[in-house]
Formats: sequence, C-alpha cells, structure tokens
Amino acid sequence: MARELKEILTLGTKGSARRAAAAHASRLAGPLSGLYLSQLIPALLLVVIGVITIWSASISIPEANFVSHLAGIAIGLVAAVLVWRYDMRALSSMTTVLFVLACILMVLPRIPGLGYEVNGMMGWVRLGPVRFQPSEPSKIVVIFLMASAAAQYNGKIETFRDYARLCGTLLVPLLLIMTLDLGTGLVIFFIGATIIIVSGAPRTWVLLTIALIVGVAALVIITSMIDGLPHILKEYQLNRLIVFVDPDVDPTNNGYNLTQAMIAVGSGGFFGKGFGNATQALNGFVPEAQTDFVFSLFAEQFGFVGSLVLLSLFTWMIVSTVLLAMKTESMYMRLILVGCVGMWTFQVLENVGMCLGIMPITGIPLPFVSYGSSSMVVQLVSVGIVQSVWRHRQKAA
Repeated sequence: MARELKEILTLGTKGSARRAAAAHASRLAGPLSGLYLSQLIPALLLVVIGVITIWSASISIPEANFVSHLAGIAIGLVAAVLVWRYDMRALSSMTTVLFVLACILMVLPRIPGLGYEVNGMMGWVRLGPVRFQPSEPSKIVVIFLMASAAAQYNGKIETFRDYARLCGTLLVPLLLIMTLDLGTGLVIFFIGATIIIVSGAPRTWVLLTIALIVGVAALVIITSMIDGLPHILKEYQLNRLIVFVDPDVDPTNNGYNLTQAMIAVGSGGFFGKGFGNATQALNGFVPEAQTDFVFSLFAEQFGFVGSLVLLSLFTWMIVSTVLLAMKTESMYMRLILVGCVGMWTFQVLENVGMCLGIMPITGIPLPFVSYGSSSMVVQLVSVGIVQSVWRHRQKAA
C-alpha cells in the first residue's frame, strides 16, 4: 500500500512538473507568437550591418551623422511597433483617401516655403527643424493604395477596363514623382507593377504594357538628347543613363562616380580591407559613399564574403515574406506583402547593381543600410507591416 501511494505521488509530481514546464514554455512563447521571426531576424541583422557601415563612414565623412542615423532607427522602431499592433484591413476600403494622400505627398516639395533643394534635387520638405523626403513615405502609401485597388478583383482581373483602371491609379502619382525624383519613381513603378501582375492581370495585357513603356522610355531618352525637341529628362538624369553604357562619356562626373564605385568594390577582395580601412570610399574617391554608393563602402571593408552575407540576409527576408504571402488568405494583406517584396527587391537590385556597373546610376538607397532617416523609418515601417500581417493572420479574411 505504501509503495502504491509512493508511485501515485511520484506520477503526480511528474505530471505537475510537466504541466508547469508546459505553462512556462507557453508564457515564454506568448510574446513571440505575434512576431514573424523568419522575417524579423534578417531585417534586424541588416539594421545592425547598417549601423556598423555608417559608423565607419562617420569617421571620415562629415555628412554621415552617426547620431542622426541612430535617431532614424529609433523613430523607425517606434513606428514599426505601432504598425505591428494595427490591423491593416482597416485600410482596405480607403482607396480614394490613399490616392489623394499619395498625390499630396508627391506635390509637397513644389509648395513654396516647404520644398527646397538638396544636391540639386528638389525633393525635400522642411517643417521647422524637421526635414524629410515625402517620396519615401509615398512608397508605403502606394503599397496600400494599389493593394486596396487590386484586392477587389480577388486574384483575377477579367476586363481590360478594370486593368486600365488599376494602371491609371498607379500612373497619376507615378507621373507626379517622376518629375521630381526618377529613382523613387522607378521604385514606385515596380511596386505598383508587381501588385498589378500578382492581382491576376492577364499575361498578354502585361506584355503589351511593358512594350508600350519601353517605347515611351526610348522616345523620352531620344528627344532629351536632340536639341530643339522637348527635354523631359533633366541633364543629370540623361547623363546617368549615358554613362551606364559608356562611363568614359562623362569621365569627370557620373562616369567618374561609377568607375570609383566599381574600383572600391573590387579592391575589397575576398575578405575585405577591414572596418574603417576603405581607402577608396572613405578618402573621398567614391561620392555619396554613405547613401547612394553605400554598397561600395561595405564591400571594400568586408569583401566578397561580407557582401555574400549581406545579400543572403536580404534574400532570407524577401523569401520569408513571399512564403507568408502565399499562406495569407486575405487578398488585400497578400498584396500588401507583395508590395513590400517589390520595394525591397528593386532597391537592392538597383543599388547593388549600380555599384557593380550593371544598373544605371540612380539615387536609390540600400534598404536598412544607407544613411538617411526618411529611408530608414520607411524601411522599418515596412517590417512592421509584415509583422502586422503575421499577427492578425488568424482573423477573418
């Protein structure tokens, strides 16, 4: 009898221990259950890499204000948490409001007393002591706008009229921003085009649209090169496209920038020169090494291996977001994720490709790495958007 009582007590003790362990594990998992770690971890690691890179830049480049960079990260993290807690479905029926907001952001730099130039580009707004680029938050607004407009077709656009309406929704803010910032315009175009394609646009219509865009782009470039015809492209924009084909055409300006960026990347070798030893980028040979050409700065310090790690983190983050989109039942939420993927993918390909000489020179920052508070806040908000989709994924679609 005593032995049986002892076994019962032992089993009870073990059962209590197991229940206590399960409860403890549940409490530990609770705070993390609302986080999509597969996307969050690489994003935060990219932020850390950006901090290290801008820290090295701040040693020699006065424009790379390290404190300002950290402040941008802090603001971005707070904004990301707020977005994470918010259910994005509340915006799914606000297409008109989002369209108006996108257009307002595009024209803000043109308002006298608000807009001003930085490095010859009229794309900044000053509100008291605060200055920012409205084109950056416009990327997020366009993601919501196009997702809202396209989600109503439930993954299949059946009439050309609906397809044309979607393209027109994108075209208006796109034309407004292209007159100010060609680089951001390309990002917004890629975001919108990706969402339209994934929303069920027939392949024939998409191919015809691409052919039309190529034709219009070629016409714009040709007319901008001939005296007496309307020059839609600004001179510096045209020069950037020309030196992509032949850097020697403009050896003292854009051609020089491209050549020096490529030299910096190549000089990093396999393992790089080490932190703070980027002799090309940090000694003034590579212009805007903390922003547009930040990949050259990073590659020179950390070499092929470091660059491979950097690109692997971007791939991890993008693929994990795609996988989440494939599992998301709500078409609106799925298209939001597609928009974020489009934004990251194009910016990474363009910024890295520009430094390697395989893409034209544009002022597109490298997500999470380039110096610039406006860009950093927007990129961290995009992380919050993905986390919000994950957190609210079990609610009704």
